[in-house]
Formats: sequence, C-alpha cells, structure tokens
Amino acid sequence: MKKLILTALTAIIAFGAFAQSEEDMQKWMTYATPGGMHKMLAKYNGHWTANTKMWMDPSQPPMESTAEVTTDMYMGDRYQKSIYSGDMGGMPFNGESLTGYDNTRKIFTNTWIDNMGTGIMYCEGTWNDAKKCVEFKGTATDPMAGTAAPFREVVTFTNDDSYKMEMYNVVNGKEYKSMEVTYTRKK
Repeated sequence: MKKLILTALTAIIAFGAFAQSEEDMQKWMTYATPGGMHKMLAKYNGHWTANTKMWMDPSQPPMESTAEVTTDMYMGDRYQKSIYSGDMGGMPFNGESLTGYDNTRKIFTNTWIDNMGTGIMYCEGTWNDAKKCVEFKGTATDPMAGTAAPFREVVTFTNDDSYKMEMYNVVNGKEYKSMEVTYTRKK
C-alpha cells in the first residue's frame, strides 16, 4: 500500500499541472496501478528454456538454437523483464525484452535489444482472449536496406509452463514466418 501511495504522490507531483480535477486524479491512479494484464504477465515469471527456429530465407531450413531465459516483474509489478543467454549460429547471444501493459491505451508494449545489433525493436499489441495471445506489430532496423522494417509477432500463452512467440517479416511484399521460439519452464 505504501508503494501505491508513493507512486500516486510521485505522479501527482510530476504531472500535477495536468491533473485538474478529481476525475483526472482517478485517471492517473488507474494508469499507475498494475491490473489484471500485469498479473497475467507475472504468471510467466521464472526460469525458461527457449528453443528457437529462425528462417533467414523462407525456402531454406531454419537455424536452431537454445537460450536460457530469466523473467521477472519489476518497477512495482508494472513491467516484465526477460534476460536471455545462449548461442546463435555458434556465437554467444544475449538479449533483453521489456514488456508492459498500458492501462490507459489498453495495449501491450514490448522492446527488444541484443548483442547482435545496435537498434531497439519496438512493438505494440492487443490481447486476443479467444486465442490467449498478444498480437504485436512493430518495426525493427533492416541493416541491409538501412530502414525500419515492419514485423508482426504473436505470443501465445499455451499453459502456465509453456508459451510460444512467432515472428513474421515481409520480403518482397509477402509475409513469412521468420522465427519461432518455444518456451518451456525449467523445473
């Protein structure tokens, strides 16, 4: 409760000029308070094995790799941070993902960074209750073209001990599956 009050006071001080009424203050409190989607993310905290298939060319077999992933909520259970460690194509691989849910906009947000590039991938997505998944759309740097390229991700929550991320890229105007990561909780 102290954390909630401190967060509210910080928001009031930082954004007090914008909050002109009791209704505005309630909107800030709703925005600042973790809710059901944050609790859903927290169910996937823990240690995971990530088995990855990556297609550089949709007509070729995928490259496969494995990583260990540690996932925890932080910032008062508002965001979920995942830290990856493994190998990719025989080279050491490290990455970090940050996922949040924006209570006001009713969307998930996600960023990704790793040691195989210098750009930050960013995407936003919505919850599909029927499929138990988040459907993301975003952009990532395409170093060959020198531009931001669109991508789509679908993160499906299979059960409490496994989930899957599928990524789709566009080449020559056609979407293809470029990556599939299957996560299995370590016991």
